[in-house]
Amino acid sequence: MARFEFPQWTESFKKWVLLLMAGGPVYLVALWAYGLRPETIRIGYQPKQPVPYSHALHVGELGLDCRYCHTTVEKSAHAAIPPAQFCMNCHTAIRTDSAVLQPVREAFAADATLKWKRVHDVPDYVFFNHSAHVTRGVGCEECHGRIDRMEEVYQYARLTMGWCLDCHRDPAPHLRPPELVTQMGYDPPGDRRELGRQIAANNRINPPTNCSTCHR
Repeated sequence: MARFEFPQWTESFKKWVLLLMAGGPVYLVALWAYGLRPETIRIGYQPKQPVPYSHALHVGELGLDCRYCHTTVEKSAHAAIPPAQFCMNCHTAIRTDSAVLQPVREAFAADATLKWKRVHDVPDYVFFNHSAHVTRGVGCEECHGRIDRMEEVYQYARLTMGWCLDCHRDPAPHLRPPELVTQMGYDPPGDRRELGRQIAANNRINPPTNCSTCHR
C-alpha cells in the first residue's frame, strides 16, 4: 500500500499551528486587557462639534433643564437633538454677532440641521430606550456624568454590556424620584441604596437581564 505523505510546506504550517495553540491563553488575556483600555471603550471620547456648545454654561450656570433641548427623552427611545430654532430662541437677542454661533445662524436661515457628532453611541445590535430609564428614575448623570461641569461633552461611562448588566442586577443605587432625573449632583439625605430600594418597590422596578432586552 502506498504511503501518504504531507507536502513539505505543511511542516512550517504545523509549527505555526502548534505555536498558536500554545500561546492561545496569552493571546486571549492580551485581547481582554486591550478591550478594557479607556480608549478602546471610548471613555473620554470628545469629538469636535460644529459649535462649541457649553453645557457648563447653559446647564451649570444658567440652569437649563436637559429636557428643554432633548425634548423626547421621556417618551421616546432616543433623546432628540435640538434644531437650530431652539438655539435661536435665545440667540436672536443674545450674542447676535458671535463668530462661534455663525453655523447656528446659517442653519436657521437655511432651515437646515446642524451636523452634531454623536458622543454616546452603542452598537447597532444594541437597543437602548431613554424613556424606559428616565421615567423610572435613572438620572441623566448616571450615564452621562456631570454634564453641568462639561465645557464640551465627552463620554463619561463605559457603556459596555457588563456595565449595563451591573445596573440591571442592582438598580437601587442608581434610582431617584423620577421628577429629579435631570438634577445634577443628586445627593439625598440618608441611605441612597435604601431610598433606591423603596423607589424600586413602589414602582415595581425589576430590570430584566435576558438577552432579548437589549438584543432584539
